[in-house]
Amino acid sequence: MEKPFILHMLTTAKNLSPFDVNMAMDAGWVSAMPYTNIEASEVQGLVQDAIFSRSAKNLKRTSIFIGGRDTKQAMDMLKIAKQSMIPPFEVSVFADPSGAFTTAAAMVAAAEHELLTKFQTTLEGKNVLALGGTGPVGQAAAVIAAKAGANVRIIGRQLEKAQHIADLCNDEFGEGQTNITAGADADKGEYIKTADVVFATGAAGIELLSAALIATAAQLKVVADVNAVPPSGIAGIDAMYNGKLVEGSISGAVGLGALAIGNVKYKTQNLLLKRMINSDKPIYLHFEHAFEVAREYIKSSRSSS
Repeated sequence: MEKPFILHMLTTAKNLSPFDVNMAMDAGWVSAMPYTNIEASEVQGLVQDAIFSRSAKNLKRTSIFIGGRDTKQAMDMLKIAKQSMIPPFEVSVFADPSGAFTTAAAMVAAAEHELLTKFQTTLEGKNVLALGGTGPVGQAAAVIAAKAGANVRIIGRQLEKAQHIADLCNDEFGEGQTNITAGADADKGEYIKTADVVFATGAAGIELLSAALIATAAQLKVVADVNAVPPSGIAGIDAMYNGKLVEGSISGAVGLGALAIGNVKYKTQNLLLKRMINSDKPIYLHFEHAFEVAREYIKSSRSSS
């Protein structure tokens, strides 16, 4: 009798995300086992309990998912999980705290696609603003875009916090490939004048970019908003926007709404969860792998439509 597919789902939060459980089950994991309020010090014990309870052959039907709400915590736990493996007793691990990695990957990949198809250019050398960028989605999007060659600035209400997050992204995730800077929300009127791409990644229901500011953005090309709760994070951007011209833009900018981004996020997470099932060797997945998958999904889906 074949062993069932078991996904052990770890989170630092009080509850495991029902979204992630549904995604796991729909991707083919027969059982999604929750472990809540997990601390980094507990990861090694949980991982080794999982890997030693099955034969090396049956471990192919076992994997670990790391959720939570903090980017650094998730990446630290992913690293601990990887270090806890004892070959040949190894399983795949996928980190996606609050869905931030797959959401950010989907947003950046969709924005990149609009740059390529509407403006015949790439993220290389573009000025990118991550508004409300101190949270998990903003952090991941900033690092992904910076690694793709963009000049990224994280914008927050408080410059000190934004600078702390920018330093964290460069030091912890940038691998020497990023030079993410910081800015205060009060100064975004100046930054928008030279911005090519804007990501709105702040709290739901808060407008981060007004119509008046959009009208001053002379080289703006793409705006993307992950907020599906009215009002939108970017003025005039409907959740269904998928490359539609932004009203009032003097530069012909196009918009991406939360549901358009969310569709790519959903497919990206689904494909990564399936990748763990289908992989013959242990794999360790995070925001970079999510970006690769989101890029490929957009490329294949657009070419076939």
